[in-house]
This record gives sequence, C-alpha cells and structure tokens, in this order.
Amino acid sequence: MKYYIKQHIFSWGDQFSIYDETGAEVFFVEGEVFTFGKKLHLMRAQGEELAYIHQKVFSFLPRYHISRRGEIVATVVKEFTLFRHEYTVEGLGWHVSGDFFDHEYSIYDGDHEIARVSKEWFTWGDAYAIDVGEGEDAVNALSVVLIIDAVLAAEDN
Repeated sequence: MKYYIKQHIFSWGDQFSIYDETGAEVFFVEGEVFTFGKKLHLMRAQGEELAYIHQKVFSFLPRYHISRRGEIVATVVKEFTLFRHEYTVEGLGWHVSGDFFDHEYSIYDGDHEIARVSKEWFTWGDAYAIDVGEGEDAVNALSVVLIIDAVLAAEDN
C-alpha cells in the first residue's frame, strides 16, 4: 500500500499527517516539545497510539527505539561509515540503504524489500511517498521512515 507523509509547516514541534492512496488521512504523528531527545507518537487518525518513537540520548551515533503497547519492538541505529549512511533495525532484522541525501531509499529484510521511500519535490514542507509491500507491517515501516527523517533533519541543523 502506498502512503504519503506530509509535514505541517506552520506547527509548534513535529507534526505529520499520513495519507493513503485515496487521500484519506489514516495516521497522524505528533512530536513532544521541550524534551531531551526526539519523541514522536504515531497514531491512527482517530487518536489511538500505535507506536512511540524515542531517541536514546547520550549515544555516540543516533539511536531510536520504536515502542508498541509499552514494549520496545525495534531499535534503529545509524551505523558508523565514512562516506555513506547506513541504518540497521535491530529487533526486526531490517536494514536500510539508498540515497538518503535525495530521500530515495528502501527498507529491506535480507534481500526482500519491505518498503520504498521517495521524496515528493515541489511541495510546501517535507512530503514523502512510502510504498509498503503487501502484508508488511506499515506501522513499523513508517516508524523507520520517521526516524530517518529525524536523523537527517538533525544533521541539517
């Protein structure tokens, strides 16, 4: 299924709407303000929290946890490399590779592609298209995309 993440430009803190192929809002992301480390809540459009994303502070390399129903299900770690970005998703066995500077990358489980991400250009605010494979966990895939966006935004600042 294809999803579209659209950042709200004039908002206090991080806010994203996530739409499906028909343009219906299916998820909403809201960030906490005035916290140590990035904290995001991924919720259904109706308000039910599906995932809580929180940054591990005081870590040499960026490290984020994805919690669902109060338990950490995955940790996204930016790997130490000299000339390119690489991420692993501990707990799910996924890895992420591609062109992060142009926001064109994929999430893999071994050689199997879980999701493909591409930036939508010429829009107000950041917008991304995420194509999640049939039968794959969209909440985990979207959480990984949100984390990578947070890491790249932090590096730009």
